[in-house]
Amino acid sequence: MSELIAASSDQRLRRLAAGTLLVAFKGTIAPDWVLHDLENGLGGVTLFGFNVADPAQLSALTSRLREAGDPVISLDEEGGDVTRLAYHVGSPYPGNAALGAVDDVELTQRVYRSIGDELASCGVNLDMAPSADVNTAADNPVIGTRSFGSDTALVSRHTVAAVHGLQSACVAACVKHFPGHGATRQDSHLEIPLVDASVELLRERELAPFRAAIDAGTKSIMTAHVRVPALTGAAPATLSSTALTSLLRGEMGYDGVVITDALDMHAITESVGLAGGAVLSLAAGADLLCLGPIPTEEDVRRIIDEIVAAVGDGRLPAARLEAAAERVNRLRAWFGSPQTGQAEESVIGLTAARRAVTLTGATSPLVDPLVVEVETPPTIAVGDVPWGFSPLMPQAEVVRVKPEDADVPDILERAIGRSLIVVVKDAHRYETSQTVVSELLAARPDATVVEMGLPIWRPEGATYLATYGAARANAQAAAELLSI
Repeated sequence: MSELIAASSDQRLRRLAAGTLLVAFKGTIAPDWVLHDLENGLGGVTLFGFNVADPAQLSALTSRLREAGDPVISLDEEGGDVTRLAYHVGSPYPGNAALGAVDDVELTQRVYRSIGDELASCGVNLDMAPSADVNTAADNPVIGTRSFGSDTALVSRHTVAAVHGLQSACVAACVKHFPGHGATRQDSHLEIPLVDASVELLRERELAPFRAAIDAGTKSIMTAHVRVPALTGAAPATLSSTALTSLLRGEMGYDGVVITDALDMHAITESVGLAGGAVLSLAAGADLLCLGPIPTEEDVRRIIDEIVAAVGDGRLPAARLEAAAERVNRLRAWFGSPQTGQAEESVIGLTAARRAVTLTGATSPLVDPLVVEVETPPTIAVGDVPWGFSPLMPQAEVVRVKPEDADVPDILERAIGRSLIVVVKDAHRYETSQTVVSELLAARPDATVVEMGLPIWRPEGATYLATYGAARANAQAAAELLSI
């Protein structure tokens, strides 16, 4: 009898451990191991662009996942540059920087409601959005246009609007990246970024949007793998009980689900390892562990084994797993049935993008236009999502060049007698891009410069168009303005 009790207890513990995991898999069909694990209590999945072909396929995939269990089905759909639903074609919604530039909270809420309707109709119940980071570091390599802006009050009010929009569609918001990833100059996909701020400054600047989101009823909050020495010491916030338990749970009174940023990022794997990070983040106060796209079935087994072992040797109280399960169950109860709402993306996304575009100088009627797009390396968070004007300006010749390989004399020769449009993305972060633009403008001061990232570097005297993002909607709005 004691052996049966022990076996039952071990099985329950493994089920609790599995219940904290959001796994990923390759392809558009759920593999057998994921379905089996869902039957045995797996917390859920995180979907990526490689899991999505079209809405019908995604709906079939999520339906199959729900047949196997009661999963949290999550993905990153921020609109703008970070999209999973439209990973192969670019998002029909502008991102946060564009919405912040317009500064119409009703518009932001409508955009996020439409995103929520699309997700719900495909069976997704949790959106890892919005980004509530206050982007105070102009050369931030990972946030940028994903932020509503650099003003705390603006970011706070639009974060609230986004939460209300998503959750009105019965899709849980996941406000990120706590306690703030906006004041960093490093990418947590590659290292542990530093936020060098006092606790007082943190409360005044970074934490305000999260307080607003909590007051708005956000169902989940995502941690950041950032180190804030005044708060977390040498550890990233994801692994800090001071950040997640003392501050977020205690001082800020948050009792919803805490989800980690992807644990396969170098900030975790290159410091404490994947399984070690899983245990430490749970001990710190996380409820769901987003593993990211890299971990395999074998990695998932090792993580579960390590969580069980940590409970056995006292590194992780069993009560922590119980509390996590209780919060996630409350979230599942809130989800309800998949929705069938009608998204208004074809209207609201483009409307928002059109309102965000700003023009300095005057445009002229286009004459056989040559559009030169200066390539920008994709970031890990965004992935290789297409951007630019093709095929949105059918009357133009569109060429893509790498800045280090750009043949400026050849471009100028090809542009003789033609309208020249130079498109860049976050040129402030790339001196090579600035050099190409400056050389072209020196010979063709009548050229138009289009910035599809943050409009921080602006060449003097040029006609300059800023889209505040590189989504398909942003490009279409810019193409319309240039073609008038």
